[in-house]
Formats: sequence, C-alpha cells, structure tokens
Amino acid sequence: MIQAAKNTIAENLGGAHALAPKESQFSLDEVPDLSGKVAVITGGSEGIGYGCTHTLLSHNIEKLFIISKSEDIANDAIKAITEEMGEDKANRVEISEKTDRLDILINNAGRGIMTYQLAKNGVDLHMATNHFGHVVLTSHLLPLLQSTAEKGDKVRLVQLGSNLHENAPKETQFESLDELNTDYGPQPQYGRSKLAAILYAKYLDRHLNSQYPNILSNASHPGIVDTRQSAVHIHEAYPLGGYAMSVGLAPFKKSQFEGCVSTMYAATKAEKSGQYICPPAIVEQGSEKANDVQLGERLMDLTWKIVNQKTKLNLGPPSKVS
Repeated sequence: MIQAAKNTIAENLGGAHALAPKESQFSLDEVPDLSGKVAVITGGSEGIGYGCTHTLLSHNIEKLFIISKSEDIANDAIKAITEEMGEDKANRVEISEKTDRLDILINNAGRGIMTYQLAKNGVDLHMATNHFGHVVLTSHLLPLLQSTAEKGDKVRLVQLGSNLHENAPKETQFESLDELNTDYGPQPQYGRSKLAAILYAKYLDRHLNSQYPNILSNASHPGIVDTRQSAVHIHEAYPLGGYAMSVGLAPFKKSQFEGCVSTMYAATKAEKSGQYICPPAIVEQGSEKANDVQLGERLMDLTWKIVNQKTKLNLGPPSKVS
C-alpha cells in the first residue's frame, strides 16, 4: 500500500520520480544515442511534445518530423531549438526530403479537458483530435514502420494516454457515431479519448507484434504537467473551477521535461509491447476498460468505418492497409 501511494505521487506530481521502485526508475539522461534514427512526433512544438523534441535532438536523432497544427508555435519551437542547440539541430526538424526509415512515432498532440464540440467532419472533437487523426497518420506511416522493422531495427510507437482514461463514461461501448457524439461533459469526453489511445496502442500490439516482433506499441501517461492545457485551456471548460488546476496545482505540476519521461522511455528504451507506462517507467494495468480486448476491437471497427465514410481513404486493420 505504501509503495502504491508512492507510485501515484511519482506518476503524477513534479519532483517525485525518485519515489518509484528501483526497477521502474528512468531519467532523460538514460535515453540512448539515437544517431541514424528517424522520428515523427505530433504536437512536438510545445508542452510535453516539445520536451520529447528537445530530448530526441539532444540524443542525436538523425531526422525529426514535427507535426503541429499551429505554424506560429512550430516556428517558435524551431527558434528556441536554434538558440539553445544550434542551427544544425534546428535543421533536423525542417525535413524537406522523405525518409527511407522510421524508428519512432509519438502520437502526442491532443485536445485537453474542454467542452463538447464537433470537428468539421461531424465527429466529437476530442475523439477526432486525440484518436482518429493519429490512427490516420499511423496507417499512412505503417509501411515505412514495417520496412524499418524488417531490417532488424526496433520500431517504437507511443500513444499519449492519461490516468483520466479511468473517467471515461461507464457506458462506453464504441458502437456508433451517435454514441461518440453524445455530450458527457469535459472530463468524461477527454477521458474517453485517452481510453481510446490506450486501446489503440494495445490493438496495434495485437495486430502487428506477432508478425513484426520488432514493432513495439505502447501507451504512456505523463502526469500533471504544466502545459497550456492545464494552465489555459482548462478555463474554457471550467472558467472558475479551473483555477484549482491552473493555479492551485501549479507548485506540484511537472515541467515539460519531467512530463515527457515516460513517453521517452516508451519511445527509446521499452523492450516489451502492449503496455501502459506511467512515470518514470512504471507499468500499470489501467482500468478494466483499458484491458477489454473486445472493446478495443469495437473501437477500431468503428474507427475504420467512420474514417472511410468521412474521407476518401480506404483504411483498415494493419494486415489490410494498402
């Protein structure tokens, strides 16, 4: 019970990673040399994503594709990298040529705890941003990921989950678009999208790892991190109550570098697949729903159906992706 309490503190609060058991310790200093490797990260221009970007570049990643919805934020990130790490490192994030390999994919970009809205395609914005977009991206990159794995190199996929996946609506079944577009409130909407991220990581493990044992698919939980989501966006959903998060928890939040530790472990050091990794490198079970294989299969059946209806793409399970 005492260690469980220590784990909870280590996983969620700043300056507490030392409370984790010895076998689950990990720091950014332990990220291996990444020379010759190529990575893609969504939302890599700010917050946890920038922590990942900075760490990858600090450990000699050869090429780094950063996908950001905001050009201004991306430009600011590149400027910061140039000033701190030099022109050479900055040039590695502005990729003008395609790559013949992909070793790391971090699906980090996300919508935080905010009110119910629909994306332009008529899908709940939390699910559209935190799940559907990443599925489409991963599907397009899959042939490159597979070919890299076939060369004998480890390929690591990471989906950003959250312990708030435990707050997903209890009636979640992933059976229809109408269900996805039901407004359950800011935190349950967010929690459901993070449940989807964990289920997707485990789905990829089931459908890829047996055929491509060098492809490792995991989900991570960052903890309570000082980002725009926790400092600014929280007030969109809770104009007054959000101050408990933005101000009250400020002294206990993790920095963007502490917040990226579990993700960097999953992206560079993990040797197992299908796990839910919490800071610094604690493997947790997650909720009952997060381990429900049938729920994960229904999620992805619905995902392929909606993506193909809303777009001209023809996507499906990894074995059927063309």
